[in-house]
Amino acid sequence: MTQHIRPHSPPLDLAGYEQVGGYRALRKALKDMTPDDVLKQVTDSGLRGRGGAGFPTGRKWSFVPRGADAPHPKYLIVNADEMEPGTFKDRLLLEGNPHQLIEGIVLSAYAIGAGDAYLFLRAEYKTAAWYLMTAIAEAYAHGYLGRNILGAGYSLELHLHQSAGRYICGEETALMNALEGRRANPRAKPPHVTTVGLWGQPTVNNNVETLANIPHIVNNGPEWFKGLSCTKAAGTKLYGVSGKVKRPGLWELPMGTPLREILEEHAGGMRDGLTLRGVLPGGASTDFLVAEHLDVSMDFDSVKAAGSRLGTGTMIVLDDRTCPVAMLQNLEQFFARESCGWCTPCWAGLRWVDEILQDIERGAGELKDLEILESHTRLLAPGHTYCALAPGAMEPLRSALKYFRQDFERHIHEHRCPWS
Repeated sequence: MTQHIRPHSPPLDLAGYEQVGGYRALRKALKDMTPDDVLKQVTDSGLRGRGGAGFPTGRKWSFVPRGADAPHPKYLIVNADEMEPGTFKDRLLLEGNPHQLIEGIVLSAYAIGAGDAYLFLRAEYKTAAWYLMTAIAEAYAHGYLGRNILGAGYSLELHLHQSAGRYICGEETALMNALEGRRANPRAKPPHVTTVGLWGQPTVNNNVETLANIPHIVNNGPEWFKGLSCTKAAGTKLYGVSGKVKRPGLWELPMGTPLREILEEHAGGMRDGLTLRGVLPGGASTDFLVAEHLDVSMDFDSVKAAGSRLGTGTMIVLDDRTCPVAMLQNLEQFFARESCGWCTPCWAGLRWVDEILQDIERGAGELKDLEILESHTRLLAPGHTYCALAPGAMEPLRSALKYFRQDFERHIHEHRCPWS
C-alpha cells in the first residue's frame, strides 16, 4: 500500500504515480467491471475498516440501496479527521501519496453508485491539504475526476472540506452534521447512514487507510490481499509507536504482526534505562495492554481477545519513569474538552473524571475516588451515550485501574505524585 511513499520527500505527482501503476485499477474497473464486481472483490478480500471499528468494508457498502429504484444522489465521505491522540497513520498516506487515495475514492464511489465524494480533512493538516488540492486538480485535468471519467460514462465530483478542528467530527454522524453546516453533534441510530446519511441520502463513510487499499485489491485480487497477512485477518496494516522507545515511527506490516516485534524490532525497544509498563494499542481510546500481552497478534480479533481493541493500530507506550495517573489525566482532560456537550453522561461525567484525576495527581485524592472512577467506567459504557466518545474514554481508565491500581493508591496514601 505504501510502497511508493518516500518519507520526508514531496509526494508523487500524477506522472510519477502513473509510472508505478497508478490509476491502472481505475481503468480496469471502468472498462471491465461493473460496480457489483468491485463490491464483490472488496467483500471477498476481507478488508476491514482501518479507522478503528474494523467493520467489514464490503459489507458496509452492501447496505447502500442499489438498482434503478435506489434513492439518488448517493455520497461517499472520506474521514480524514485524524484527531485520535497518538494516531498519525493517515497523515503519511495523505502527504505521501494523495493520488493513491484519490484512485481509491473513485473506485469506492463507483462501487456504491455515488456521484459526489467529500474528503473531510483535519484542520491542522495544512501540508496534506496543499498536496491534496494539487493532486485533485491534476486528476480533474487528466480525466480521472469530473464528468464522464475516462470516457466510461461514470462521473464523480470530489470536494475537499477542511475541518474547523474538533475530535467529535471523527464520529461519522457528527461529521455529516458539520458538512451540512450544522453543529457537530452525533445523530441517533437508526436510521443508519447507508440509507439515511448526508442530506438524508444513502452515504458511506470510510477512513483514509481503508480506501488506500482499494486500488491494490482491484489490481491484484482478493486472494492476493488475504495472503499479505500473517493471521486469518486480511491485508497489511499501518502500525505506529509513540512514547519513550528508541525509534518512534510508523510501519506498514502484515496484519497480525506480533506486538513484541513491532515494539522491539521496528521501534527499537525501550530507551536505555527504561522498562515497559503498558501500551495503548490503538490510540488513546483503547484499553492498556501490559508485558504479559507482548506476544499478541496485532489484528482485530486477537487484540480483542486480549482485552483491548486494535483501534487505529497506533500505540502509545507507557514506561516506568512516567506517572500513569498523570498520563491518564492528560488523556481524560482531552476527552472532556472535546465532548460536544450533546448528552449529559459525556460532558458531565468526563469533566468529573478529569477533576478527580487532577485531585489524585496533586495529592488531594481519597480512596473513595477510586470507587467513583470505577462507577464511571460502567455508567459511561456503550449504550449510555449518543456516540462512542465517552465509552472510548473509559477504556484507558478502566484498564489503568486494573493494572496500575497501586499507583493510584500510592498517590492517595502519600498525598503527592511519586514521580514529581
